Amino acid sequence: MLQRIDLRGHDGDLADVLPRPAPPSGGPVEVVHEILAAVEARGDAAVREFTERFDGVALDALVVPAEELTSAVERIAPEVRAALQLAADRVAAYHAAQVPADVIVEQPGMSIRGMHRAVQRAACYVPGGRAVYPSTVVMTVVPARVAGVEEIVVCVPPGPDGQVPDVVLAAASIAGAHEVVAVGGAQAIGAVAFGTESIRAVDVIVGPGNVFVALAKQAVAGRVGVPSSFAGPSEVVVIADGTDPIDFAAIDVILQAEHGPDGLAWFITWDADVADAVTAAIERLVADAPRRAEIESTLDASGVVVVTENAEQAMAVSNFIAPEHLELQTADNDALIAMVRNAGAVFAGAHAPASLGDYAAGPSHVLPTNGTARFASALTVRDFMKDLHVVTVEPEGFELLGDAVEVLAGAEGLDAHAASIRLRRGTER
Repeated sequence: MLQRIDLRGHDGDLADVLPRPAPPSGGPVEVVHEILAAVEARGDAAVREFTERFDGVALDALVVPAEELTSAVERIAPEVRAALQLAADRVAAYHAAQVPADVIVEQPGMSIRGMHRAVQRAACYVPGGRAVYPSTVVMTVVPARVAGVEEIVVCVPPGPDGQVPDVVLAAASIAGAHEVVAVGGAQAIGAVAFGTESIRAVDVIVGPGNVFVALAKQAVAGRVGVPSSFAGPSEVVVIADGTDPIDFAAIDVILQAEHGPDGLAWFITWDADVADAVTAAIERLVADAPRRAEIESTLDASGVVVVTENAEQAMAVSNFIAPEHLELQTADNDALIAMVRNAGAVFAGAHAPASLGDYAAGPSHVLPTNGTARFASALTVRDFMKDLHVVTVEPEGFELLGDAVEVLAGAEGLDAHAASIRLRRGTER
């Protein structure tokens, strides 16, 4: 179930000995481009055809009636409603602290004001299929709402009955979404990117999904705003030294693996006995897990136990992988945190499973995967915002900069730029 890699004594390039997921190519890429082209050309008709082909559902209406969102809140269990509200409140509190303030920079004769404005319309993709994810609704919609987005659309695959589950609709209402579209997959990304007869195009698309969804978002980037991270199948790296209970490390390797195939689940330690114990615990816990098939499919494909020389090498391995989730369960977590360079989110301590971040800690659980944590970050309010600046100039400021502008415009051969200065000075012939 788990591949074992022993790096003790290895001082070469980690890329020579560690597996890394290959960037998607070939079939999925071609399929995604075909779907997007069809949706752009034929709109709702293509969306319905792909939904019937991939989800087995024939849809009449693509957009869920607005009243269904509010009525779903009453249909779900009170304890689920309370948990969703708690999560939404925690996520809102964290992201409110991220909202940037306008800035003003005063120079002699000049004032520069930096402003931040939200996009008008954003789409939040929420996966479906193997499970329902009301948590992803909260983790995408709430940051958009806090950022000030006027229209927030949730895209989610329909269930086998053609309906969006009540708990997802309720989450959309509690989080503050304005619209739910019962469409998933690459066809959903195409619909909100290009617009169709019943779905208006958006300015930004966020949210995790399978490889087809992630590739579709990459393909429409530039047409709409898409965060630079690859928010694909879930990943976790757990680093432990046996300080905390073995089962804690084992269950935390499993918890992300239960999302299903194409993910990544690694355990790293510098103690071979701990590696043996965690491996045995994983096998024992998986045997009784309700989602055993999904867990085993992930672990068989990309479940790895790494034994390193020391903590420094363990962190080098983690930074090489650049995991979506990094968990630290050691005697000196702060020392390891200081060595973190690449990770979507870090959870430190025996009482910090990644599941807290998945549901209610506060930061969005939409995180970079597939190695994109090397340059990308978790979803934030800034993914829904643009920076603008306003420059106000008095005569003094114009004179202070005029000579430099004329010189630089001349150096670039752009005479009209220089003329804009000369005309104002009355020196243009």
